[in-house]
Amino acid sequence: MSTQPKLELVRDAFIPAAATQTARVAILGFGTVGRSVAEILSYSPDPRLQLTHVFNRDIERRRVTWVSDDVRWTDDIDAVLNSDVDIIVETLGGLQPAEEWVRKALLRGKSVITANKQLIAHRGRELAQLAFHAGEQLLYGASVAGGVPVLLALQEGLAGDRLIGVSGILNGTCNYILSRMEAANVSFADALQEAQNFGFAEADPSSDLNGDDAAAKLAILAQIGLKAYLSPSQTRKTPVSSVEAIDFAYAREIGCTIRQVSRATLDRKKVFAAVEPALVPLTSSLAQVHGSQNVVVASGKYGGNTAFSGHGAGGHPTAVAVISDLIAAAQGRSHADWIAHNDPKGYKVSSDFTTPHYVRFVVKDRPGIIATIAAALSEGGINIDAILQKSGFPKAELPFVVTLEPCGSSVLQEALTNLASSDFLVQPPVHFPILR
Repeated sequence: MSTQPKLELVRDAFIPAAATQTARVAILGFGTVGRSVAEILSYSPDPRLQLTHVFNRDIERRRVTWVSDDVRWTDDIDAVLNSDVDIIVETLGGLQPAEEWVRKALLRGKSVITANKQLIAHRGRELAQLAFHAGEQLLYGASVAGGVPVLLALQEGLAGDRLIGVSGILNGTCNYILSRMEAANVSFADALQEAQNFGFAEADPSSDLNGDDAAAKLAILAQIGLKAYLSPSQTRKTPVSSVEAIDFAYAREIGCTIRQVSRATLDRKKVFAAVEPALVPLTSSLAQVHGSQNVVVASGKYGGNTAFSGHGAGGHPTAVAVISDLIAAAQGRSHADWIAHNDPKGYKVSSDFTTPHYVRFVVKDRPGIIATIAAALSEGGINIDAILQKSGFPKAELPFVVTLEPCGSSVLQEALTNLASSDFLVQPPVHFPILR
């Protein structure tokens, strides 16, 4: 489809010719998102869009009766790529074969809509270049925060500001687990099992829990909002499995709760990026997001903080974003120019944020422990802010918390490494940033 549609006179108004035509649509993948896209196209048809093909392996098992008889079901990708389809919706996920098929689609004159965060985070720059040179649309509004139109807001709604940071809760599985631990005072393992029982977590949730999922989304937000190239592999990721129920009790003592926070900020020639559990004030927008919802906060030099929240996962919310992109593509709009084709500013990437920190120790109690810890921190130039200790725990396995004045993540890690061989430690110390 042309990126520069002709103008024609319709009802005394000039509108793009593409908007008066019907775009033929193929869906690659009939899982949760692909099925939901088909539902919207079937039950709430838009005159600008016509579903013509559905691709999936084992297609007979996936076939449903509520899709029009005119739709062709196939497990042959070439049957789709060689057809007269105008727009391909890719909901397969992962890098391969999605990348190969998206490239072929663009080269064969078809626009592409994708909800694939890994594809855009890792290959978005190259695919944007390909789409631009091929004269086709590439749209990926559903790749971050599902049904929340945050990418459009960053690119267009906040275009008048100069964004210096993006942060948020980008993984619904982790947010469900942490908010359940907070509300019900249950263990991490129990909250995870509950999330799996209710379908909020996969059988293998490692990509969510380790931060890989959120890091891919953060990379896209940084590339679009901050105009700085960030690879998911450059982002420090701390698993949420290090959080225990006792951490919520201590966090509340300082007016905070705990969330998996993804953040990227610009500071002169550096991009700082991390995905990790963090203490956030109970009054912040990050603390107000519960269950599987997402929130993204854009920080502007002139406009301050702007928050976008809503359902960040699930078939129907994500499908709404896909349909919105389909309509945009049918009208000749694209996201191919949202990601810079190069990074002319050459930002370096670091994860060494300077913030206050929360450190939990579990020790075999004896005299002199605090003095030893204070000495190790002092060697790194780190000042203690407060010491928190709850009663009722056995002295052989006593948890307590030290909060620190702002210090670099790397300096703190070095100090804790120096303490690692201390005979009073029952387990390695756990530390989280405190975000204010």
